Parts: sequence; C-alpha cells; structure tokens
Amino acid sequence: MASRRAQPKTAGTYVRRLLVIGYLFLLVIWPVALVVQKTFEGGLDNLRTALTDPVVTDALQLTVVVALWAVAINTVFGIVISLLLVRHEFRGRGVLSALIDLPLSVSPVVVGLALLLAYGGTNGTFGPALEDVGLQVAFATPGIVMATAFVSLPLVIREIVPVLQEIGTEQEQAAKSLGAGGWQTFWRITLPSIKWALVYGVVLSLARSLGEFGAVKIVSGNVAQQTQTATLVVEQKYQDFEQGSAYATSFLLALIAVAALVVVTILRPKDDTDGD
Repeated sequence: MASRRAQPKTAGTYVRRLLVIGYLFLLVIWPVALVVQKTFEGGLDNLRTALTDPVVTDALQLTVVVALWAVAINTVFGIVISLLLVRHEFRGRGVLSALIDLPLSVSPVVVGLALLLAYGGTNGTFGPALEDVGLQVAFATPGIVMATAFVSLPLVIREIVPVLQEIGTEQEQAAKSLGAGGWQTFWRITLPSIKWALVYGVVLSLARSLGEFGAVKIVSGNVAQQTQTATLVVEQKYQDFEQGSAYATSFLLALIAVAALVVVTILRPKDDTDGD
C-alpha cells in the first residue's frame, strides 16, 4: 500500500482542525460530558441508586443479553454476506448491497412497526403461527433481538467488505491450488486477513446494540423488569423525574461502548491497514 506523504501545514490546515474539533466538541464531547457531570454531581449516589434499583439492573441484564445475541447473529451473517458481495458475481448484487444500508437510512421506529406487522401475535403475518408452536417474538426477547440485530447489521459488513476488496483473492487461490478446502482457506487465509476489520465491526455493532431505542420500544412492549431495556429505562426514569437514575444508566451505557472502542483502538496495530 502506498505510504501517505504528510502535507505542509498552512493556516488553512489549522482552521480546518479548529472547525472539526469545535464541531466534535459541541456535538459529541460536551453533551456526553454533561451526562457524566450530572451522574457524579452528588458523588456516587446516583450510581448507587441506579445499581440497587431492580428495574435498572434487570434492564441492564436484558440489554447485555440482547446485545450479545444481536452481535453474534450479525457477526455470522456479516461475514457470509461480505464474502458473497465481494467474492461472487451474481444478478442483484447491487440491490443486495443497497439493502444492507437500509437499516442506516430508515427510522428505527419504522423497523419496529414492520417487525410487529410481520411477527405480532395478533395481527402479524407470521406471529400467530409462531405462537402456536410456542415461540413468541413480539413483546418478548426474540423480537427485541431481531430489532437490535436489524439496526446494527451494516456495521460488521461495512468494515469487512473494503478489506476483502483490498486483499484480493491471490492468497485464497494459492491455498486452494495447494489442496486446501473451502473451510481451511477461510480459517487460515481469509479470517486472519479480516480479523481487525471483523473485531472493529463487532465492537461498533455492540455499541450500537447497547444504545438501540426506537425499534426496541415499538417491538418490546416496554414492560418493566420483563421487556424493558436500559435505553427505555432511561426514558422512563427521566419522565418520572428520577433524573439521577436516568443519568447514571446513560453513563453506564456510554461507558461500556466507549470502553470497547478504546480497547480495540489500543489493541489494533497502528500500521495495520490491511488486516494482517
């Protein structure tokens, strides 16, 4: 890969940096810092109150379970879809690629409503039949997992696809010419090449899954200690004038997401741009 040559710094360079830093500060850093400030303005009381509230702890547990399921599903299907898009020529590939980005462009509320129409127990297309065999999707954990997996689906794929395109197929073809099977080629050649893209996509998917709100609110039913995730608890606590618990729960969600991103950033090789 061609090395990047440093451009000479001019007054315009510093102006652009100042604009970017100011934009990020006003849009991201300052609002998040205010949440942290509100969480700890009374010491650890807000965190202590939140962590001893069964409504909050049950919601956090459900959120983690849902996020892990969604990430696992998106990891498997993200790899399969990425390989399909990059390694195979077929009619409709462009349409499939466009559909992958649909969760990023459509409102999560629409996603939740669509899932209800498909899997709702009363009026859903498949819901009544699924409930007849004992599987409740809407207003239950499976529905929350589906909604979360839907909104976070593109994040794994959009990290892997560019790396697959960059590494090409030479090493995979060489392995196959030496007698390696499809699984051996994937496990020993392809997967090591995309490992950091996969890890970064998984972390982004996890962070997105932890913070999903709109689709989950529609499809979960928002029942405390049953189908209420952490983001829904934040809304409820804030509306019930329990701002301390709302700030503390928001802080915990942000802390997990930021910690995951920081760990991956630290572990990721600085000069590793091709996944090796």
